[in-house]
Amino acid sequence: MSKDSFKSFVRKYPSLMSFVNNKEKTWQEFYEMYELYGENSNVWNKYIYKTSNIRSSTLKPEEAVKELVTMIKGIDLASIQKGITNVQKTISLVQDLGIGSSKDISNYEARPTFRHLDD
Repeated sequence: MSKDSFKSFVRKYPSLMSFVNNKEKTWQEFYEMYELYGENSNVWNKYIYKTSNIRSSTLKPEEAVKELVTMIKGIDLASIQKGITNVQKTISLVQDLGIGSSKDISNYEARPTFRHLDD
């Protein structure tokens, strides 16, 4: 098998690129696997058929509801509440500092400067 056939194999299965980008495998390792096992081996199943999160639109309603419930169960409500609390504290701090309000600037009185050494 040649390098050109390996290149066409990689073009056919671009999911291999994600493993190289994530440093899970190198192109050399993939090429060696290609040389040893060929294109149609079961070795490629975990690399080629790595599916994305895109689902087909032909799901049955029961399956769609089941996936939705599973996704909702995976949400960590404590971390969401913590994030909301942090945002509220930040907004409160900004309001307390008076950032963006011009009324504090109008009441500003310059402090007299004192000289420590009068020459």
